[in-house]
Amino acid sequence: MPARIYRPARTAMSSGTAKTHHWVLEHVAGEPREVDPLMGWTSSNDTQAQVRLSFPTKEAALEYAQEHGIDVIVQDPQVRKPNIRPGGYGENFATNRKGVWTH
Repeated sequence: MPARIYRPARTAMSSGTAKTHHWVLEHVAGEPREVDPLMGWTSSNDTQAQVRLSFPTKEAALEYAQEHGIDVIVQDPQVRKPNIRPGGYGENFATNRKGVWTH
């Protein structure tokens, strides 16, 4: 059963990058989940799909997988260009503005 190593993306609810600096080794589900007809809960006999390990570097995750004989697929993160513009919110109210600023 393969696992994947990836660096998580930031959440859509914030612009911060707090939980994106570590690498995750996550096992792929080997069998589909089943829905309990009485309660509607999902269940599975595959306990490896519940395991999610964090590592400080990609090399550490690969070393762990190699030591334990885990087949892995590495997904490198897409690098986004920084959205840095000169100034900030206070620049909207600057007195030395070159152009006219109106609503």
